[in-house]
Amino acid sequence: MHRSHVSISGMSIVLALLLALWEWYFFWFAGKHVAGPLEGTLGLFIPERLGFNLAWLVCLYLSFQLISIPFALPATRERFVGVVDGMASIVPLGVVAVVLFGRSDLLVTQPRWEAAFLLLVVNAVDLFGGYAFNIALSRRIFDVAPAGPS
Repeated sequence: MHRSHVSISGMSIVLALLLALWEWYFFWFAGKHVAGPLEGTLGLFIPERLGFNLAWLVCLYLSFQLISIPFALPATRERFVGVVDGMASIVPLGVVAVVLFGRSDLLVTQPRWEAAFLLLVVNAVDLFGGYAFNIALSRRIFDVAPAGPS
């Protein structure tokens, strides 16, 4: 029997890709009545709760992404997974950057502009904060700091 094992880095990659997928849906399809009669009836995902939804999304996403870094570092046997984990954070940042700088016609209301800027900041914090944490923890684990005077 084959047992599947999902690492913390793997879960981080999946979360980054799910955020990018959600951003893609939000900017390209939300509010265009793609779901037909179900549009706006899915409880938490109605347009009036956009700020609340984004607050929870930001809280859960950034909490997992940044808190999981110390736990993922010692567990990664392959550097490739760590590199992909860091690079996966570029995907949601890229989606928001395309919307803000290339497809601003998708931002027809003020809440969408605010959501786009919030998601841009969240993705930038995830990307650059993650690298800063990795560098800081790598220096601490490998004791790269110069030795003090004896």
